[in-house]
Amino acid sequence: MFNKTTRGILTALILSATAMPVAAETIVREVEVTADMDALQNAEAAERWTHLADDLENEIVANLVGMTGEEGAKVLIDIDEVELANSFQSAMGVADSRLVGDVAVTHDSDNTKFDAYKLTVTFEQAGPFFLPGTDLTAITTDSQEYYDGMIAAFADYVVQKLK
Repeated sequence: MFNKTTRGILTALILSATAMPVAAETIVREVEVTADMDALQNAEAAERWTHLADDLENEIVANLVGMTGEEGAKVLIDIDEVELANSFQSAMGVADSRLVGDVAVTHDSDNTKFDAYKLTVTFEQAGPFFLPGTDLTAITTDSQEYYDGMIAAFADYVVQKLK
């Protein structure tokens, strides 16, 4: 059985633990995505993914509601064109496809906001981002649904990592 002092100490510990600040979201001032589509040797991939850099950048910014500001982190993403081309090879099925990029987060004044990682989003991970009722067995790597789902999934993972 706890005495008054023990109960008081426990209450103080619980209150202080709940009052501790939670890690703040990263405020973002700029997002830049690069993808060298001229480097793609696969013409089908190059045609379908022509606007990848702009579309991914716009999707990330759209997901950053309430997390942008004049001062903040810069998010740089470089898409791996070789992996993108490989995802379009005929021997590889849509289930094995992936979108891969190097993500770097920099900040001019806050050293705690630096990060760098390689992000790989697979078709399976993009599943929740397809419209409800989408027949995932009918999707091909050259379909608009595939493109939209992969972009949405990649953007979501980048933004979730910033939170």
